[in-house]
Amino acid sequence: MLEPKFTEIEDRVELALIASGYGSILGCDEAGRGPLAGPVVASAVEFRDCDVIWKCKDSKSLTPNARAELFDQLVSSVRFSISSLDAHQIDELNIRVASLQAMTNAALDLSATPDLVLVDGRDRLPQIVTSRAIVKGDARVATIAAASIIAKVTRDRLMLTFHEQYPEYGFDRHFGYPTAEHRKKLLQFGPCPIHRRSYRGVRELVENS
Repeated sequence: MLEPKFTEIEDRVELALIASGYGSILGCDEAGRGPLAGPVVASAVEFRDCDVIWKCKDSKSLTPNARAELFDQLVSSVRFSISSLDAHQIDELNIRVASLQAMTNAALDLSATPDLVLVDGRDRLPQIVTSRAIVKGDARVATIAAASIIAKVTRDRLMLTFHEQYPEYGFDRHFGYPTAEHRKKLLQFGPCPIHRRSYRGVRELVENS
């Protein structure tokens, strides 16, 4: 089959893949590999040739308002699924395995037999033989960018609910990432139930407690 070059989203590589014979194409991405607290959230999006898909960009390059607007358009325009693994599961598996498992779960929830799954990063999904890893895929493939937006907005909203349970940590501002404020609060209050105890900066506090 034709192997189109993955350069920029404007290349619309999904259309080239369909023209080469692929049917169902999914894009997968996750949010939350780096935080000290909270879940890793993954999304899978089924490609659809529509305006909102082509407007998508890497979620990290968008403002919160722009992400929220695209999120609302996406959830009403495309088929998608969401999967997450919590801090305890991340500690048990390690974040790389947990991220891949979350993306695998999302992809299989959306389609048991996808023709092709395009995955952001360097790792294909071990359980899905039709998966393909694309470095910086969230900036190069529109359907992966769409998945990154859904995963990011979903995770941010989850962290806002955790802020209501644990307001002393400031999860509504740093969303669990290792900011100076977050590290200061960790030293002051110690880890809470959603902190990742295998992560440096949290692990030491648990060991010394």
